[in-house]
Amino acid sequence: MTTLIRKATLTIAGATLVGGAIAAPATAFAATTSHTPTSSVGADRGGHDRDGGKRGKELRVRYESQPNFYYCGPAAARNALTTLDKNTSQDDLAREMGTTENGTDSVHQITKALNAKAGTDNWRTIEIPTPTADDKQTDTLRKDVRNAVDNGRAIVANIAGTATDTDGTPHSFEGGHYISVVGYRDNADTVKIADSANPDQSSYWITTEALADWTATRGYAA
Repeated sequence: MTTLIRKATLTIAGATLVGGAIAAPATAFAATTSHTPTSSVGADRGGHDRDGGKRGKELRVRYESQPNFYYCGPAAARNALTTLDKNTSQDDLAREMGTTENGTDSVHQITKALNAKAGTDNWRTIEIPTPTADDKQTDTLRKDVRNAVDNGRAIVANIAGTATDTDGTPHSFEGGHYISVVGYRDNADTVKIADSANPDQSSYWITTEALADWTATRGYAA
């Protein structure tokens, strides 16, 4: 249960907290978070640089929330692919990943699906197998975010537990979750998240150190 094969899903049992609110069961969640895209998350088409791209960049995301409690993997991958103008449905990605009501088994499935749907081999899986991320692992994540976003690609991270964003809002997914990383600022000391769980909190900023610890025992596709 401490490796990447731990499933990521918004569990009904043991009510998962999302930004301080309890995530609803599948039927209610689907009714309140539709499959319809909301306004774009991020910058202009293709992204936009701050300070000539040296300090920060945000990608344009055609955001969709997840339609049920177990589609966080397909939703995160779908949102990530929109930064490359790839139009793929969550259902198609769920089939590609083997997603079931138990969730998406591993970030390795995310990596494989991203490369398949983008027609590239640019994404790879990076594991953070330790209980918390050390400085080297955090630095690697920071570099991976900069490299991916500078090249127009989002990262998909498999997270678990609770992290607090830069506005002081907690985001808790004790059963595991997938999110997209779609931008950075302050030379990637802070990163922007596109989160499919709650369209009212579709995007937020979090420190890279917090994201690295959130991803610990799991990993990310970059």
